[in-house]
Amino acid sequence: MASTAAQTQQRAQRRVQRKIAKSQKYFDYTLLFVVLFLIGFGLVMIYSTSSYSSAIKEGDSLFYLKKQALWSVAGFVAMFFITRFDYHVWTKFLFFAYIVTIILQVLVFVPRIGVEANGSRRWIKIGFQIQPSEIAKIVLIMFLSYVASITINQLKDIWGIIKVMAIALPIIGLVVISNLSTAIVLSAITFVIVFVASDKYKPFILIVGLVVCFGLLGLMMQGYRMDRIDAWLNVETHPNAYQTRQALYAIGSGGLFGKGLGHSIQKLNYLPEAHNDMIFSIICEELGVFGAVAVILLFILLLWRCMVIANNAPDLYGALIVVGVMTHIGMQVLINIAVSTNSMPNTGIPMPFISYGGSSLVFLLCEIGVVLAVSKQIKFKQEGALKE
Repeated sequence: MASTAAQTQQRAQRRVQRKIAKSQKYFDYTLLFVVLFLIGFGLVMIYSTSSYSSAIKEGDSLFYLKKQALWSVAGFVAMFFITRFDYHVWTKFLFFAYIVTIILQVLVFVPRIGVEANGSRRWIKIGFQIQPSEIAKIVLIMFLSYVASITINQLKDIWGIIKVMAIALPIIGLVVISNLSTAIVLSAITFVIVFVASDKYKPFILIVGLVVCFGLLGLMMQGYRMDRIDAWLNVETHPNAYQTRQALYAIGSGGLFGKGLGHSIQKLNYLPEAHNDMIFSIICEELGVFGAVAVILLFILLLWRCMVIANNAPDLYGALIVVGVMTHIGMQVLINIAVSTNSMPNTGIPMPFISYGGSSLVFLLCEIGVVLAVSKQIKFKQEGALKE
């Protein structure tokens, strides 16, 4: 009898174990490995593009590589820290973060605190230098996603949609003064999050029309931005199209398989910002069309994994966060490549995970940490797996 009871207990334990095995928490290791690979590739390309110029300017060919490596470590620490927490924990801090973000963006224009570089005021120095617009991206994604998820019933008419979108206006209004490209990204994030949250589409047609009209009016009122459009249309002859011309020379000279890693000519102080906004041009020159396509495919894989997580998120809030991160990364990749190939007027925006820049990299990794935290909340059965 004792033996029979023991066998029955063992069978019951095995059934419980099988049930636990069938219902497991999910973690997207593919997304993590793609991000790791992109950052590793970025470090290689930063060294390749900056070693010559940093040896001349800083006396150390590893100057930019070492700084980016330190920011990478800081970003990974932040990412894994965020991943350990339920993403709902941050909701209680979002309004405070929103207010702080607005204050930091105002400080950009305060003398002795705001830092100007290459004709733009985008940074502040408070013991260390940081770009508030990078903080604005993750704060706007999370705060707007939270508001949209709790006011879902108000997103059924144009006024309810505009009220939710208006949350982004203070941040976008402050950013657009000195950083049009980031303002475009923030606007896209706002539009996509609210569009996904709402079950209506007609109001968004009117909103897009209004934004385009006001955007064109704003461009015409600011002469230097019209000058960029003129340089874009007359890249061969315009005196302010030098950077774009050099980028196109780099892309054209790379051919199918490139000149080889480290063998770029344009990075030898011909192409400004070769290790930053124009790094895609050097990728094309050194690794050719093959390397450029490989990088684009990696970003497509990253966005696809984010889409899988969004489709299987346990709630609307989590899904909207992931959609916001997808929009942020996708827009930056699109704009960066478009600028490098002269498909749109020149505007400074880094290639995610690859271009040099501490603020951009750290807060991008924080966003990936939140996405992975959402993925940890997904539960799936072995038979059904995930919705792709």
